[in-house]
Amino acid sequence: MSSPNDDQIWMQLAIQEAKRGLGLTSPNPPVGCVIVHSGKQIAKGWHQKAGTAHAERHALSQLDPAQARGATVYVTLEPCSTQGRTGACTDLLIQAGVARVVYGSSDPNPSHAGRASEVLTKAGIEVTTGICEKECQHLVRGFSMVQRLKRPWVIAKVAMSLDGRISRPAGEGQWLSGSQAREEVQLLRAKVDAIMTSGETVRKDDPALTLRSPAISPLKEQPWRVVMTQQGIQKSGYQLFEDPFAKKTLVLENTELEAAMQQLAQTYDVNCVLVEAGGRLLGALNDADLIDEWVIYLTPLVTGGPGGAVSGEGASSLLKRRCLEQLEIYRVGDDVCARGLVHRGTPPPLERL
Repeated sequence: MSSPNDDQIWMQLAIQEAKRGLGLTSPNPPVGCVIVHSGKQIAKGWHQKAGTAHAERHALSQLDPAQARGATVYVTLEPCSTQGRTGACTDLLIQAGVARVVYGSSDPNPSHAGRASEVLTKAGIEVTTGICEKECQHLVRGFSMVQRLKRPWVIAKVAMSLDGRISRPAGEGQWLSGSQAREEVQLLRAKVDAIMTSGETVRKDDPALTLRSPAISPLKEQPWRVVMTQQGIQKSGYQLFEDPFAKKTLVLENTELEAAMQQLAQTYDVNCVLVEAGGRLLGALNDADLIDEWVIYLTPLVTGGPGGAVSGEGASSLLKRRCLEQLEIYRVGDDVCARGLVHRGTPPPLERL
């Protein structure tokens, strides 16, 4: 009989498997699976791409039919219980004769949540839920957002000077942050399905918004590049429209932000968007409460002048400020990164006189 501590250890391994699928599986979520028998791991798997084997099926495919009988299956997300492009994983688990299924997070789709427990328990399989739940939910936050609000999870990335500026003198390069921070951004791009910028940023910086790190999985395709513009944009002379990935560039002109996000999710299978833009677009998204996560790089510079990192109307009072939770602050070369999720609901109390 596994102890709660054992369950957490095996689920952590399943989480590592799931992370291999980050940025690869949309519109599906990344999922990992580990199969254990008599206290030993006998198989593991992960969902690699929509339309391919789910994590449970991938792991079970590595075993002879008799090997899975009596085993415990650890999976980061509730096994699917309905027929999709692949068969229902609950049916497969029952056919395999496993004794126990442990999953971390329930299916974010309200019409499916909890159905797996009912189906598996009815078949005589012991079910345990909620192991490493927060971590498992974090893995599928993009998929969850699409299920709940019909829009992707939005990550805002900005690199700024210590005094909150992103502007540079004309003729200088487009980066304030150092090479290590830029490499980290490459890995962040690899985990999203679209990168959004503004027409203003395209005209000013001519960004490529491509994947250029050798550390990125060869399975990862170029994310969509989305240009938000109110006045249109001349396409000649800019990398986004002339490089080998030009077909992955979308221009959304005079499109309301919420509608644009829903279009990305429903038409282009986007679960997660990374915004790399100037202060105007970031400010508009912030005002519309469409940013779910911030990744902020502080560079050891003080520049002064215009070009604030985030503009817009802003919070009307400290009580209406955006607070971050699950905050990480760490050094990246000479820069400092602060990363956290936007806290929704009543903000924590102010500790000021």
